Amino acid sequence: MKVIAFNRNLQGSGASRRLRIAGQTPGIIYGGAEAPVMIQLDGNALYHALKKEAFHGSVLEMEIDGKTQPVLLRDFQMHAFKQLVLHADFQRVDANSKLHKKIALHFVNADVSPAVKLHGAIVSHVLQELEVSCLATDLPEFITVDLTNIDVGHSIHVADLVLPKGVTAITHGKNPTVATAAVPAGQVSAEADAAAAEAAPAAAPAKGKGKK
Repeated sequence: MKVIAFNRNLQGSGASRRLRIAGQTPGIIYGGAEAPVMIQLDGNALYHALKKEAFHGSVLEMEIDGKTQPVLLRDFQMHAFKQLVLHADFQRVDANSKLHKKIALHFVNADVSPAVKLHGAIVSHVLQELEVSCLATDLPEFITVDLTNIDVGHSIHVADLVLPKGVTAITHGKNPTVATAAVPAGQVSAEADAAAAEAAPAAAPAKGKGKK
């Protein structure tokens, strides 16, 4: 994705406030061997770009004065109640160095899993994103979590995920839970209900007293 920005010469809270009034968002680019660069971006365009998942998980092409460089969105601040981006931070990307980035998880096939299809269970998404390490060229837009085989009482952990080539999960020695499946309290699965019906003895008809 391409992002157009402009050099920002004025700094300070007053200058930033005037930029926002003019529809611009102050920002910064840092990292690598070069010094940090203060920038400004079109506030409305940035606000709508932030709604796209790819903007958060992809290497962006930042154009400033006709020159383009690869960057990652690192942080941004939103106004408490207005549709207004207050500030955005971008990091330069080195093609030869591994980077760390949180990537969104996409959960698929829950509806065909034994947990949901046979038992009416609810699959809970414990994690919504995963921090990974990889080269910029290997950075995925999202990571797919396949729930096809999850059953009641089972969990999927980070070690169970199939990660794209060149991508490594950062878990700090742990194996966090990604998703779990459980039947809600008070809900009996269709399978258990049928088994209970078969096990119950047929009720004997009541005997009436004959007339003398």
